[in-house]
Amino acid sequence: MSPKRTPDSVCNYLLLKELTLTLGDRAIVRGQEPIFIPPNSEPEPDLVIAVAKDDSYLSSHPFPDDILLVAEISDSTLKYDQETKREKALWRFPPLSLLSKKLSLYSEVGINNYWIFNLVKTHLEVYTQPFSDNKGQLAYRSKQIVLSGETVSIPDFDSLNLDLAKVFPS
Repeated sequence: MSPKRTPDSVCNYLLLKELTLTLGDRAIVRGQEPIFIPPNSEPEPDLVIAVAKDDSYLSSHPFPDDILLVAEISDSTLKYDQETKREKALWRFPPLSLLSKKLSLYSEVGINNYWIFNLVKTHLEVYTQPFSDNKGQLAYRSKQIVLSGETVSIPDFDSLNLDLAKVFPS
């Protein structure tokens, strides 16, 4: 994996800080930590909001049912995060193809909210409503663009908002 660029790192830090402050003990905010996707993959998204658990996931990484949001921060890897990503280093037991489509991976296991912080266009892409079409293709039904100066509701916490101006590096 190539090293992160400075804007990517800064955005990641600001995002973790803002969500941790906003959510407090209502949920667990994890940064670049594994999640478990059955039967045998453990991708490490840039950010995950998971249901609060007493053991803080000491007993196991969050499963899809525990996950409220998965987010990636993308600049040079934007196309990769939107469509295809080789997760070779992030898979505990590599699948035969090693080729994973993130959108379909997360939608297949029912993760309802997938966000991409697009540093190329300086906006947030919000993907919701996972589905499978009549050809078996997995994706998200809805894609919404939220501009860097706007706010977005935090999934499962509609009364809590994230101010994107505090997250995107200037």
